[in-house]
Amino acid sequence: MTNVNATSLLKQQDFPESFQFYLKKDKQGNICDEVAVLQDLIRPRLKIAIVTETWSPEINGVALSLLQLCKGLQKQGHKILLIRPEQKLVCDEFLPNQECLVKAQAIPQYPSLQFGWPQFLKVSQALDQFAPNVVHIVTEGPLGLSVLQAAKSKSIPVSSGFHSPFQEFSRYFDLAFLIKPIQRYLRWFHNNTQLTCIPCKDTEYILREFGICCPLLVVGRGVDVSRFSPQYYSDVLRQQWKVTSSTKVMLYVGRLSPEKEIDVLIKAYFSMKKNTQQDIKLVIVGDGPERNRLEMLCQDGEVVFTGNLSGLKLAQAYASANVFVFASQVETFGNVVLEAMASGLPIIAYNYACAHLHVKNGETGWLSALGDTTGFIQSIYSLPNNQRLKHMGLQAREAVQHIGWQYPVQQFEHALYGVALEKEMTS
Repeated sequence: MTNVNATSLLKQQDFPESFQFYLKKDKQGNICDEVAVLQDLIRPRLKIAIVTETWSPEINGVALSLLQLCKGLQKQGHKILLIRPEQKLVCDEFLPNQECLVKAQAIPQYPSLQFGWPQFLKVSQALDQFAPNVVHIVTEGPLGLSVLQAAKSKSIPVSSGFHSPFQEFSRYFDLAFLIKPIQRYLRWFHNNTQLTCIPCKDTEYILREFGICCPLLVVGRGVDVSRFSPQYYSDVLRQQWKVTSSTKVMLYVGRLSPEKEIDVLIKAYFSMKKNTQQDIKLVIVGDGPERNRLEMLCQDGEVVFTGNLSGLKLAQAYASANVFVFASQVETFGNVVLEAMASGLPIIAYNYACAHLHVKNGETGWLSALGDTTGFIQSIYSLPNNQRLKHMGLQAREAVQHIGWQYPVQQFEHALYGVALEKEMTS
């Protein structure tokens, strides 16, 4: 093919508006030669409807990750319709091209979280107005179900995400009788989508075990190493925690709820205080249904509860600690592990999900097999001195230096292309 023919072909404008190709030009404004064009060809821009029950500034891993993915997609030129529940606070980091807000209802035992009412007519009209190429449903609640039904009725391709193992959470709320019904619902929901995005391979095994057979694609997670960094270390904050430079500060960040097994951290901490001579402190960042009960276990003030933190205050909390402790065994990923590593902290966790992917046992932290609570606690008991912890923390920071959000955005974009273009090819 000659340069002229290639250029004229690629300049054609008879594609649908949502599937036009955007070509890279040189400094003189000319389209590059056909080899460069084929290498640098940007894929068509999509109109994407994102459906979620949680959204920034709510503080949780799903909301944080989704915000970064949406920002990345919009930066790539894609247009986004955001369908979500109403919120009291406003997210000032992202402005969707179109938004559909439904009424919100607080989740029982999780008053800080909410689900959206299944306002079928309202979301159906929003889909008609926006005319998306693909609908991506992040959460499987009532709002997600209503949008799934609306999209199906309009023959709009649908992908989904699996971010929270609700079937496992039930065990921690004395709702074990709901595990099977929840599994059946999740199986039905995801098998009625063209593709389900998962945060890591560990999740694939779980979903396959209880019958989800739709295609699964890993969409990883990233961390902003400029937002989380050892440079935010604060002597003032450590003074507020009533610790000295020689104190080993163990930090937990996350939701305060039964499935996080924060009791394990507290019991191990008090056992160390009683039976060893170590100068240690436990700091717990976050909020949730378990906060009052956990604070009752620590009435002597030996454990610091900060409540929810974000922005600079959260970055300072990470950077001012010495080691990150994470006792949860039901995560689909665990973004806080990456944030702690970027902040220069070694990790004590179980060997799965994020920790399995990024923590090297004995080098950037300590990993225990799932279910081995004794081994997890022993890792806490065996903490080295602060100098050694700092050295391991710097290695942890180095290990995540290049784990940004660009690649997860590309993975997500690839997933959406696969769903949207499959529909174009079969229609």
